[in-house]
Amino acid sequence: MTDNQQLERIASQVRRDIVRMVHAQNSGHPGGSLGCTDFFTALYFEIMDHDSKKFDMDGKNQDLFFLSNGHISPVWYSILARSGYFEISELSTFRMINSRLQGHPTPEEGLPGVRVASGSLGQGLSVACGAALTKKLNNDPKIVYTLHGDGELQEGQIWEAAMFAAQHKIDNLIATVDYNGKQIDGPVDDIISLGNLRAKWESFGWEVLEMNGNKMEEVISTLQKAKSMTGKKKPIVILMKTEMGMGVDFMMGSHKWHGVAPNDEQLKDALDQLEETLGDY
Repeated sequence: MTDNQQLERIASQVRRDIVRMVHAQNSGHPGGSLGCTDFFTALYFEIMDHDSKKFDMDGKNQDLFFLSNGHISPVWYSILARSGYFEISELSTFRMINSRLQGHPTPEEGLPGVRVASGSLGQGLSVACGAALTKKLNNDPKIVYTLHGDGELQEGQIWEAAMFAAQHKIDNLIATVDYNGKQIDGPVDDIISLGNLRAKWESFGWEVLEMNGNKMEEVISTLQKAKSMTGKKKPIVILMKTEMGMGVDFMMGSHKWHGVAPNDEQLKDALDQLEETLGDY
């Protein structure tokens, strides 16, 4: 079995976790979570330099990740659990009262792996800029990663942070945009079109890469290329094309599954399409 095949097996299990977690509470955001599963799997199991057993809020001498579009917490929680940050059984508490696994991530309850609350869209890039600058000032050679939704780019603070990062040559920062073309109210182009997104980022002074976020080999190679481009005076952004609801045929390609939970019959249908590879929680 190749490394990519093993990563795809992990991704299949994570997708099972996502649909089960959201179904259990009849609440959550499965569409974007499923679409970004391959990215998270590659990032945590192949690309990032991190140690789940040595987590602290400072993250010195470790790569950092900030989830800006915090509503896709199901995929992040599954990845964190599957990579050893907390017990896999805790996934069963998703969105319960007093659970550490709230609908939007928060560090309030001391959840390992989470360093900042997210869910108020548009703020994550600013946080990542601050963390990346801190690493540079401390001569810490590690990288800061962040993920955003394409609809989130309609928030003005994103572009303020983009200007700031370029101005200050924050070249230890790799941002990724989940470019699935859909947000909660419909197609992004129908709400507020982003136009030529590559040209926008380039005009703001960023290096721009593009990838298919649902092809594991391409995700890994693009993230590796982004890493090779750090330290060259410019921040880096990856425009990641994904399919909302990837892996579950009746969810794929529809904005209606942005924040809707499957019912019992739909859950069974979804699980029949996703191989159980590591054992359900």
